[in-house]
Amino acid sequence: MILVTGGLGSIGSHTARALLDLGESVVLTAHRSTRLPEFLADEPDGRVVVEPLDTADEAAFLAIGERHEISGVVHLAAARYDLPDPVEYLRADTIGLLNALRAATVWGVRRFAVASTIAVYLGVDDVPLREEAALPVVAAHQIPVFKRTAELYTALAADAGGFEPVSLRIGTIWGPLGVSDNPFTPLPRLISAAVRGEDPALTPPRPPAFAEDATDLCYVKDCGRAIALLMLAERLNHRTYNVSSGRLVGYREVVDAINAEVPGAGITLPEGRNPDRPLDPYLDITRLQADTGFRPEYDVESAVRDYAAWLRAHDHQPVLAEGPA
Repeated sequence: MILVTGGLGSIGSHTARALLDLGESVVLTAHRSTRLPEFLADEPDGRVVVEPLDTADEAAFLAIGERHEISGVVHLAAARYDLPDPVEYLRADTIGLLNALRAATVWGVRRFAVASTIAVYLGVDDVPLREEAALPVVAAHQIPVFKRTAELYTALAADAGGFEPVSLRIGTIWGPLGVSDNPFTPLPRLISAAVRGEDPALTPPRPPAFAEDATDLCYVKDCGRAIALLMLAERLNHRTYNVSSGRLVGYREVVDAINAEVPGAGITLPEGRNPDRPLDPYLDITRLQADTGFRPEYDVESAVRDYAAWLRAHDHQPVLAEGPA
């Protein structure tokens, strides 16, 4: 079984779905709600197990391995992104990661994947962003600071513990179970407002959007499948993988797709480019494709269609985003 911490979040639940589709069973940890989304709820007994867990509780973490035979770990659980005190944030995420690494060592897992982020490339000028790029020492935000450190912690613990480390440098993810008011990208807010007939109102602290802005964008179902393929690949040739669609997506392209899917939405964006926005980079996914055969299944139009259908069927959204990944 593969353990997915944060397994009921947007990326976690879609990673679980992809693992199930590839024939694996999963244990999903959750700190708050333990209710399965409907796309995981109808599996035969034993294929999906939910374990309530505070990742800061080492004994509770280790006890999961007494109830289940864990062969791999995908560590996606994270502290609240909006914790105002960086020390509190770093402490919470670090304790959770160290407990996960301790458990992986005790259980003798084969592979341990840890969520990193495109934001670790802050200060890298080359586009597309490649895993072998030298990373500048930049402390612009608490999330990329921790994620870069988590990559190093995981590699060190893996060498000592005898398991294979995989750092997942995840791009900008959107889709079902993601929060509409994501503080790192305005696109979920635009589609959510369109489907619900609301004014998108991209006013601070919501991030702005201009027609010529662009971003590294990946639909969450593609992200989950990429992570599942990395966990189950017979052999990996690297320790670090970019996880995304492998292309730059323009905001105008997304808005055109939303307006086509939701007649009457009439979303318009200011012309030009956000003058305060840095250059728009995107992730090179050559390594991911070469080692797993991954190809994105969702283009912008099919992603908007699928996401809009999910939004129409659900009248609530989660309250927390998953970070700038």
